[in-house]
Amino acid sequence: MATHRSGPLKQQNKAHKGGRHRGRGSAQRDGKGRLALKVLSKKVRKELSRVDQRHRASQLRKQKKEAVLAEKRQLGSKDGPPHQVLVVPLHDRISLPEAFRLLQDKDTGTVHLNEWGSTHSFMLLCPRLKHRWFFTSARPGDLHTVLDMAKVADTILFLLDPLEGWDSTGDYCLSCLFAQGLPTYTLAVQGISGLPPRKQIDARKKLSKAIEKRFPDDKLLLLDTQQEAQMLLRQLANQKQRHLAFRDRRAYLFAHAADFVPSEENNLMGTLKISGYVRGQTLNVNSLLHIIGQGDFQMKQIDAPMDPFPLNPRVVKSHDSGAAMEICAMDAAVDMEEDLKVLMKADPERQESLQTEVIPDPMEGEQTWPTEEELNEANDFLKESSKVVKKVPRGTSSYQAEWILDEDGESGEEDEHDDTEHEDFIDEESQDEGSEKEEEEECETMTIGESVHDDLYDENVDEEAEEKMLEKYKQERLQEMFPDEVDTPRDVAARIRFQKYRGLKSFRTSPWDPKENLPQDYARIFQFQNFTHTRKRIFKEVEKKEVEGAEVGWYVTLHVSEVPVSVFEYFRRGAPLIAFSLLPHEQKMSVLNMVVSRHPGNTEPVKAKEELIFHCGFRRFRASPLFSQHTAADKHKFQRFLTADVALVATVYGPITFPPASVLLFRQNGNGMHSLIATGHLLSVDPDRMVIKRVVLSGHPFKIFTKMAVVRYMFFNREDVLWFKPVELRTKWGRRGHIKEPLGTHGHMKCSFDGKLKSQDTVLMNLYKRVFPKWTYDPYVPEPVPWMKSEISSTVPEVDME
Repeated sequence: MATHRSGPLKQQNKAHKGGRHRGRGSAQRDGKGRLALKVLSKKVRKELSRVDQRHRASQLRKQKKEAVLAEKRQLGSKDGPPHQVLVVPLHDRISLPEAFRLLQDKDTGTVHLNEWGSTHSFMLLCPRLKHRWFFTSARPGDLHTVLDMAKVADTILFLLDPLEGWDSTGDYCLSCLFAQGLPTYTLAVQGISGLPPRKQIDARKKLSKAIEKRFPDDKLLLLDTQQEAQMLLRQLANQKQRHLAFRDRRAYLFAHAADFVPSEENNLMGTLKISGYVRGQTLNVNSLLHIIGQGDFQMKQIDAPMDPFPLNPRVVKSHDSGAAMEICAMDAAVDMEEDLKVLMKADPERQESLQTEVIPDPMEGEQTWPTEEELNEANDFLKESSKVVKKVPRGTSSYQAEWILDEDGESGEEDEHDDTEHEDFIDEESQDEGSEKEEEEECETMTIGESVHDDLYDENVDEEAEEKMLEKYKQERLQEMFPDEVDTPRDVAARIRFQKYRGLKSFRTSPWDPKENLPQDYARIFQFQNFTHTRKRIFKEVEKKEVEGAEVGWYVTLHVSEVPVSVFEYFRRGAPLIAFSLLPHEQKMSVLNMVVSRHPGNTEPVKAKEELIFHCGFRRFRASPLFSQHTAADKHKFQRFLTADVALVATVYGPITFPPASVLLFRQNGNGMHSLIATGHLLSVDPDRMVIKRVVLSGHPFKIFTKMAVVRYMFFNREDVLWFKPVELRTKWGRRGHIKEPLGTHGHMKCSFDGKLKSQDTVLMNLYKRVFPKWTYDPYVPEPVPWMKSEISSTVPEVDME
């Protein structure tokens, strides 16, 4: 008897569920120990009522407001460092002494003048406002001084001209300051009261429109009378401070006084005593000190002398007359020596080392040479693998078998066609040259009168520099038209010329070991196991203030050991002496990667491995960078020139610096001036970042048989074709293929593609190798020649209106 079987249309009812009547064991079996995300998130996130949310928001606002007020009250107060203001005149017509005369009002407070060579500065103490200012100045043409003093200035006071605002020198200075990072700034106009009353309003309107691009939503202040100077001081005191990340996490100091004590052994080396106010973070004596432009040094001890510029000076009553007199530290050197205290002395066990490079061991990477038996086995294996199985008639010897071609073999008649094709090509070229000569004969010539200043102009032209720049322009144009394409050399075999290159199936996904074939310079650098974790750990220690030392606002004297006397002479000539404390590991050498973008004001070609000047954070050095694409892949394509349209990554050997840090790239011209080339920021410190150089070899299809083609001019001998046979081919029109076999001895090869090839197409072969930067690091950068208005205007490119 046949049994009934239900078909596919049988009704399926839901199974009965127990609901909340299930026991704990059944629920655990169903969930298998997992908790629902909704239940977990509700326990972690405690939902607040609307009243509690408002209360929490008001508390956060109150905390932020109190933090801003505390920062304002500390800066320039009796317990904090003086409010350092850098005055930068942005036009030649601005009178800096006149501006300082208005700010040095004795009715406002006490003025202490300091003259250090060409640098003019003064300290203004105002007990009525409970504030003290330290004013310094720098001309826009003196680029190093402006950039160095802007690194430590609390506020920059820009002085503008009432008619033009700023000239070309001031505009160039603003570009550099914006790229480095601007602290708090204020705009003041000098000389607007000297204009007729009708023109004053128009001048202010035009100036307001001119500054909208660079300084949006900023107000202009006047600086022509004593009353306007007092309003400017109040604005400086109450202004909200902007922060620069690279200086907020380090202790830094601007030298108010310096002294040099030569050592007993050598008069050229000794101890440099630097006096100034601690800013930024707590200064530890065991950390290293970087003097901008001079290098890294160790400290012996930190002294705490009496503050030479107290906001409320001590009052001492005289026994004879009972009159009160104010005693400042500048007038009481004996009192200063009595109040001198030694804060900290360096501990040799805890002090940071000055070692910048690893001393490589030549025996560390030793490799054993293979024995004769291993070499013989390798040769036998190559011989067996090179044997080819062919079908030959019976009785054929091995010598005769080598001459028998396969079914796909071609005859050697193609070489004759090559010669005829070449002759036709030469005839066509000669015809083109003849036609060009005929066209030249048809054209007529005209003589144009020479200018009177032509002879003077030619005297200032450097012919060698012009030839080099012309060659760079040609190379840059060829790189844009034919990216990475090179000509296969005729005198050297391609397998020797490109022996360090390799082919990749896919540039994005093909593996490449970052530790493979490293240069000898990599044995001298340091590398982090995890750079991101180390950076976070060090920054957390800085935020928690676990470091002991001189607190922010203290007036201290640093004893810096093993300093050359040239540093002190540099300070005595009037240059600013600025010191930054280094975080752990920041004195060691590694590989820096910086994201840079081409500055629009400079159009000259910049080639890779060309020596440039870097301003990276608080450092300044010279190096030869590599340029590569800024991508998220593990391999980054090498760029031969610094392009103007996209951001690239510059890779150099340099001292470790923890980002964030601004980067400026300068080129030193033949006349000694520095021109701004690119700006950007520090990306990472990573020696494993692979910069891959690509070389493209091109060939032309000679004979096409649907998907098969004979390609020539890529190689010029048979051995090179066999050597590069495993590498994949591509064409400019998107075809993919590979080499089948060589034809003849002139470098012709039979290739197969994934589609039909066009006669006007070009066959390409991509080869890759990893490149490394040159070790050209130099921490000493020569002083640039000051920029002049005429020099800058001559470097601005002319615009072709046609």
